Amino acid sequence: MQEAKPSASFLKLLVDSDFQLTMEVSPWLLGGLLGVAVLVLLYNFVGSSWGLRDFEIDEAEFGIGEQKIKLKPNSIDRQIAYKVWVELSTRKIGLQIDLENDVVYEIYDSWYSFFSVTRELIKDVPVSKFQRKETERIIRLSIDVLNLGLRPHLTKWHARYRRWHDTQASLQGNIDLEPQDLQRKYPYIKELEADILSVNNRLIGYREKMYKIVAGTH
Repeated sequence: MQEAKPSASFLKLLVDSDFQLTMEVSPWLLGGLLGVAVLVLLYNFVGSSWGLRDFEIDEAEFGIGEQKIKLKPNSIDRQIAYKVWVELSTRKIGLQIDLENDVVYEIYDSWYSFFSVTRELIKDVPVSKFQRKETERIIRLSIDVLNLGLRPHLTKWHARYRRWHDTQASLQGNIDLEPQDLQRKYPYIKELEADILSVNNRLIGYREKMYKIVAGTH
């Protein structure tokens, strides 16, 4: 039997005296191909439990646009989402507001703190990671939630309400009032409360989306 020139170190082509062509494949090559196949199957089968599945975020849910953002988060993205989720879950911003008992100026203090903390979280992301499309989209979503979802309410209401509250709180007839009773005397309290609850509901949805990215569920 005459041996043809091997086409690769792990692959041989043989030609016998009757010019029949046969091929010998090294067990190492077969093992390597099998390993690659197993890795692909593992990726497809358990990838979703590692947060590797696609996520879809509807900007309209947060009142910041009409696009649907599709993401395939990695570990960096989940870390960003986790930090944002913790802030939303431990402040009076991503939790349901109860205007019968919650104090408006304390809500505003919490919202402003969230602004500062979220800016710091975003700034801590290395610029090299920002170049990844999915990471950039998560960061941009967080910025848009601040600037388009939260800032308009604060711009419209915060300074006006704070000025009214500080003036009223110092009046003799209001000194002994509970904060909740005082805020009910604000002339535009119904409009303010409706706007606060609208923003609050969008932020709760934002918190839930961040949790799904962290947990790898959808």
